[in-house]
Amino acid sequence: MAVPIDLATPSGRRRARYDLTWGDHGFLRARFRNLHRISDEMYRANQPSPEQIARYANELGLKTIINLRGQSPKGYYLLEKEACEANGVALVDFQVFSRDSPTKDAVLAARDLFDSIAYPALMHCKSGADRAGLMAVLYMHFRQKLPVDQALRQLSVKYLHIREGKTGMLDYFFETYLREGEPKGLTFTDWVKREYDREAVKAEFMRTWKSKLAIDKLLRRE
Repeated sequence: MAVPIDLATPSGRRRARYDLTWGDHGFLRARFRNLHRISDEMYRANQPSPEQIARYANELGLKTIINLRGQSPKGYYLLEKEACEANGVALVDFQVFSRDSPTKDAVLAARDLFDSIAYPALMHCKSGADRAGLMAVLYMHFRQKLPVDQALRQLSVKYLHIREGKTGMLDYFFETYLREGEPKGLTFTDWVKREYDREAVKAEFMRTWKSKLAIDKLLRRE
């Protein structure tokens, strides 16, 4: 069983830094932050370092950071939590997933979250591509009142999101609403509450995704 990291000790702090830099691939994010301003009050990015959090708090005036990875005993999270406390930034842990269709509760909780936090705010996952993209779509729809088809632009290669892989399940979730719910006159919220079948959407995506994958493999062999 791993010994918990204690930031109060020099060895613990070294372990946390090592985990952030190497275990969590922080060295790749030292120069590329995948930072984007998506509205006058919201930013999205990849996992920030303590130094980046201090810079964001100072330069962007951040009041809230939404961590989409969830709580963790690992060094990257402990250092983020410490940096937020040191810079007067509220850290909100709101876990979502990049290779699964979101739950009804998560979608509705995201709606409520965006109306309850202090702004300016930044939301992040590890790379800033998929989980941040999912939440950015929900933010643009619920908070900024964009139609889903326009909000869906937040799931884009511009932010390093790749829909051809299993992370395409996120696109498929919203596209299912556009294909099945919107033509019935249902709002996105009503569709999620009344008709969204998470397991069915997930199963249908995997079926179509595996079919496409099989075709791609066949074409490559030829």
